[in-house]
Order: sequence, then C-alpha cells, then structure tokens
Amino acid sequence: MSAVDYRAEARADKAAVAEQRRQDAAAAEERRAARQLAEDERAARLTAQQAADKARRKVEKAAWRREKLTPQNVYRTGTLSLVVASGLASLPAQVMHFVEISPMLLPLPLALEGAAWVMAAGVAFADARQLAARVRWLLRTFVVAAASFAASINYGYGTHLGGLTPVQQTTAGVGLAAVTLLGPLLFEIRQWVSTLAADEGETPDARARRRHARLRRRHHRSVAKTAGRLLSAAPVDSLTEEKAWEMAWEIEQGADEPGMTPDLVARRVTRTAAYQAAEHTTRNSKKKGWFGRKRSTSDLRETSGPFRAPVEAESAAEHASASAPAEAEQVGRSAVVNLPKPVPVGFLKSTLTLKPVTARPARPARALAAESTRPARRVTHRVPDSARTRRPTRTLDQLLAEARTKTADWSTAGLTAEAIRRTVGTGAARARQIRDTLHAERSEGTAA
Repeated sequence: MSAVDYRAEARADKAAVAEQRRQDAAAAEERRAARQLAEDERAARLTAQQAADKARRKVEKAAWRREKLTPQNVYRTGTLSLVVASGLASLPAQVMHFVEISPMLLPLPLALEGAAWVMAAGVAFADARQLAARVRWLLRTFVVAAASFAASINYGYGTHLGGLTPVQQTTAGVGLAAVTLLGPLLFEIRQWVSTLAADEGETPDARARRRHARLRRRHHRSVAKTAGRLLSAAPVDSLTEEKAWEMAWEIEQGADEPGMTPDLVARRVTRTAAYQAAEHTTRNSKKKGWFGRKRSTSDLRETSGPFRAPVEAESAAEHASASAPAEAEQVGRSAVVNLPKPVPVGFLKSTLTLKPVTARPARPARALAAESTRPARRVTHRVPDSARTRRPTRTLDQLLAEARTKTADWSTAGLTAEAIRRTVGTGAARARQIRDTLHAERSEGTAA
C-alpha cells in the first residue's frame, strides 16, 4: 500500500473519529437537555404542589375558623371553661372545711359538688329527650339545693379565714359563695339558650303543629283526656290522633264536627234570628222612608203633649189612604155638613139692611179606616214564650219518614248527623239515631 493510500485512510479514520465524537457530544447534550427538562418539570410540579397544599391548608384553616370559632361554639366552650373554673375555685374551700372537721369527711365535698353537676347534666338530658316539665324542675330543685348548701359552706369558710380583716373575710366569703353558685347558674343558662335555639331551628310546620297541640290540650281538657283514653285503649297504630280526637269530641260535645258545641249552636241560631229581624226592619224602613214607622208598638215611645194629635191624625190618614181609598171617597161625597148662615152684626147698625151671606160649599169630611186589609206586620221585638206558636212535636217515625224523603238522593258518606239535623230540623240525639237507622237500612238494602 502506498503512502497516499495510507494517508487517505488516516484522514478517513480521523474524520470518522471526529464525527463519532460530534455525535457523542450531541447525544450527551440531548441527554443533558432531557434531564434538565425533567428536573425543571419536577421542580415546577413540586412548586405547584406546594402552592396547592398551602392554598388547601389556608382554606381548611378558614373553614375550621368558620366552623369552630362561631358564636355558638365560643359560647358553649367558654361556658364550660367558666364552669370548670368555678368548680376548681369552690371545691378546695369545701375540702378544707370538711377536712378541718375530720379527715373522714373528705368524700363529702366531692359528693356534694358531684351531685350538683350530675343533676345539672340530668336537666340537659331531660331537655334533649323532651321529658315532662315536672321532671326538669325537680332536677333543677336538686341543683339549687346542692349549690346553695355548698355556697353556704364556702361563705362560712371565707368569713373565718385567719390573718384577714373583717372586711376581707366578708369579701372572701361572698366571693366563694358567688363562684360556687356561678357554675350551676351559667350551665343552666347555657341549657336554656340551647333549648331555645333548638326550638327555633325546627321547621315552621313542626313548630305550628306543636303550638296547636298545646293550645288544643289547654282549651279542651276533657276532650283531650277522652282522646288519650281512646288511644290507650286501642291497639298500637290502629287509631290515629285526629280520629281519636273526632270521636272524643262527639262523645263530649255531641257534635260530629270538631269545634261545634251546644252553646255555639244556640248562639248561632239566636244571632241568625236577630240578624234576620234587623234586616227585615231595615228593609221595611227604607221602603217607608222613615226609620221608625214600621216598628212594633212596644218599641214606639209614647207621644204626649201638642204633638200627639198630629201624629195620630197622620197615622189615621195613612191607614185610611192605604186600606180603603174607595170607601173614603164614597164617604167623603155623602158626608156634607150644612152650617147656619152667618149674620154679621155691626156696632150701632141695623141688621135688616145687610145682605145675606151665601153659604160656602162644605168640604168632604176625612174618612177614617174602620179596618185595615193589609196583612199583619211582623213583630220585630222578642216575642215571649207564652205568645209563641208551639210547633207540634214529631215522633221518631215521622222524622224517619221525612229524613228518608229528603235524603233519598244523598250518598252514604253524606249521611252525617249534622247534615240530617239541619235538613230535618231536630236535635243532635235524634239526628244521630236517624243517621244510624238510615245507614243500617242502606246496608241491608246493599246486602239484599
């Protein structure tokens, strides 16, 4: 091989080595750039994750503040803190008082203080379970008794502390007694506030139902007692409260419609009659033009003096003109009064030369009605029982016949005692008998 070929191969080898180095360098640069890009992406992800974690922690902290640092939680937690502080302040004085008497009395202050707080927790439990009010007040009485006894012990211990002036001793005694009573008092106030807040938090419908049930029991105690007995006598879930109330109302008041009583029915009948009488009087007065001419005789005030005659004359003329106009005209034509001729007499003059005075035609006399053909006016005042027309008493058979006729096209569901009583016009007891009879007849007809 010649020197030229050797040199060409050497150059080719160098070129190949250089190309390989260049490619290796390019590959290394690509790998470095890829690693740098990966590191940058990882750093960006870490930064974003840290920012997200920080924002999440911030939101969680704000949510915790909103949930925990609410006025309700602060009040409840602060009250419990004050209660614990009150117990820690009052308990040592009681322990020292009983230990000075005898070491055997050490459990006594613990039992006394514990009884007060256990009874206070019982009040909270009774409120949560909505127990009877007497149970809650009994527990409150125990709390007050235990706290008052503990306060008296602390007051006596504080007023007998040594090394203090009388004023300081009194202040110490009053402070220990006050802090002893402060804990149960704050706990009771907290319980009242919680109960009121729970009542306000319920739905308006539930609150209205509870208020209605309380008013119903208070206004109708006998009906509520009967309804309770019906519910206790019936099997469980076989009788609803509303159905029991309707049955109890019918038993106690005699009406199948809750709310109606015999007194209310009598008042309605009386007021309806009074309204109809007043309406009739007002209508006739408007037609007559004077609000008093068609009143009853007992309602008219007696007229005396110079105005009596005009009123009677006007009334007589009114009766005459309204009752018998033809008779009045005939009597007026025939009734002519012939008066003597007047003779004028002059002073110191003869009466022979005077001319006779012709008589004036007489006026027809006003006729008076002997009898009115109008129908009798309705009496607007209250008629006494002795003057009323007694309605004949109908027997049960007559009432049944009338009820069958009037309720022939009624449905069975519409056959209620109140509807029959209004239609037939009978009492509640008879109406119930008629209702039961009609129901039995229809049941027999259906079975047949």
